[in-house]
Parts: sequence; C-alpha cells; structure tokens
Amino acid sequence: MSHSRGTDAASRPWAGPERRYDIVKEFTIALLVISVLAVALSGLFSSPDEKALTFKGWATSASDNFYSVTVAELAGTTESAGYGPPYNSNGDAIKLLGFFTPGKWMGVRIPVDAANDFVITPLKTQDQPADVQAALSVWTAAGADQQTTWATTYDTAIQDTAATDGAIHLDQVKSGDYGPVPALAKGLTSMAASGALDGILMGQGGYYQTDYTKQVLFFGDGSYLDDAATAAHLQGNTWGMMNETGTYPGQAWLWLYSMWYQIPAFNPAPDATTTTSLQDNADLWIFVIMMVLTALLALLPFIPGLNRIPRLIPLHRYIWRSYYRKHGNTALI
Repeated sequence: MSHSRGTDAASRPWAGPERRYDIVKEFTIALLVISVLAVALSGLFSSPDEKALTFKGWATSASDNFYSVTVAELAGTTESAGYGPPYNSNGDAIKLLGFFTPGKWMGVRIPVDAANDFVITPLKTQDQPADVQAALSVWTAAGADQQTTWATTYDTAIQDTAATDGAIHLDQVKSGDYGPVPALAKGLTSMAASGALDGILMGQGGYYQTDYTKQVLFFGDGSYLDDAATAAHLQGNTWGMMNETGTYPGQAWLWLYSMWYQIPAFNPAPDATTTTSLQDNADLWIFVIMMVLTALLALLPFIPGLNRIPRLIPLHRYIWRSYYRKHGNTALI
C-alpha cells in the first residue's frame, strides 16, 4: 500500500530538538501576572462604586430643597414639567433646528405629569395625616387654574427667600393664600424622609419595573443630583465620566460628545441672563454634529478627496513597514 509523502512525514518519529514544557506552570504564571495587572489597573482607572441616590437621602440631607422642588412640581415651573416632548406637550420647549424638529415629529412618547406623577399620586397611595388628607381633598376638588394660582404663588414666595444668599429659607416665607400646597409639600417631604417614596415611585410602572425615567427627572429638578455630580467631579466643566457602578474604566468614548458642550457657543456663561437659540437647542445641534461626523467616518472610503488622505499622509506605510518592504510599490496603497 502506497502512502502520500505527507502521511509518511506525519507517521515518522520526531527527530528534531526537544524542550521540556510545563503547561501548568505556564498557566499559573500567566494567571498571577494578569490578576496583579487587573487589580493594579482597576485601582488606577476604575470608577468608584457609589451608593444609589434615593429620595430618602434627598429629603433628609436637603429637606428644604426637596420641599421647594415639590412646590415647583405642583406649580409646573420645574424643568421636567416644561420639558416638552417626549414627556409633555409644552410647545415652547421643543428643540428645533430650522425645520428639523424630531421632538415634535415623535410627539409625547413617555407621558409625565409632574404634579400628579411626582406629588399627588404618591400621596394618595398611602394613608396620610388628617391635614394632608384634607389638603388632597381640597386640591382635587379645585380647578386647574386655582391649583396653578396656589402653587405658583407659594413657589414665588419660596424663591424670594433665596434672593439674598441663593439659599432657600422656608422660615422666611411670607404669609399668603397658598391653599393646600404647604400641607401637600410637607406630606411628600415626610413620605420621602421615611423611605416610602422610593418604592412608591418605582411601583408606578408595575411590579417588574426597570424604567427610572420619572425618578431621574424628579431628581434632576432639585440640587441633590447636581450636588452629587459636583462632588464626584462629573460636571461638564470638569469633563467627568463615570460608570453607574462597578470597578471598570469609565466611558472614555464620551469625551467627543462632552467636548462640544465646553464651547461657549453651545454653553452659556454661569452668570448669563439670556441665552441664544444655539444654546437653547444645544442638545439637538450636538446630536446633528455627531451624526454628520459619524456619517463622514462611515463613508470615508467613498468621499472624493477624503478617501485620498491615506495616499497623501501614508502613516500606514510606517506601521506596516515590513509588509511594504516586501511588496514595495506593488502593494495596494
């Protein structure tokens, strides 16, 4: 029986040099080196494992701020109350870029009624003290205009106490006709401080709820979330980036998005009293800019002029110099 040359070569005993190889030792050394590097790099570049922010923490550490934000939610003067699509139909808040108004096209996809979702509905889910229960009855029986008058009048009175030093002083609020609003704000602050509000807001979407949109919007209306971001160096002027949890490197790829917000044309000065249309619609402008840059990157091989950059700046020839030494000018580029 004849055999091919390959078969004969494979069947012959190895006659070349031999060297002892301990695969267990090799694996142990590799595992040890990788483990040390992982721990060291995690310590240098990881994000801290911060505890989750809660409404209980907000109401106990900054009760005056929580109280004033509750009043503002009832008055409809918070950012989330007047945000516009996709949360509500506030037409004045729709981001636009000429005819390009994706918020208007998409409409209200995640309905948020700040006064009811954040204040009234949570208060109705539990038995309340007599004064809060009576306030709920008065508020519910009143018309929308009367509710707005009570809440906005009280909200204005609260904000007036911050005119001197920028801090809310509830004990300095002038007396006035605020209807049931003070009792409602006091009731929600007490509920939040007890820890009940966290579970109630989470339960609005059903038992298996993973959508935190409303909670984040409520947090964003006050100073608690902003103060936490400042303490963690996550504000826009510090270019901060952090994972939500865990010891893994932060989202470094976000620098390109964050960069645009540092440009004065998109970011008004802290002491600015007016803003430009570009600043008011910065999110939409930056979205468009990033989509254009992404398209340019994806279509780079097909765009005349840009697709010749590798020939004009042949950096790749240095990186793969051994390949080009072998193939010379016969290489593709």
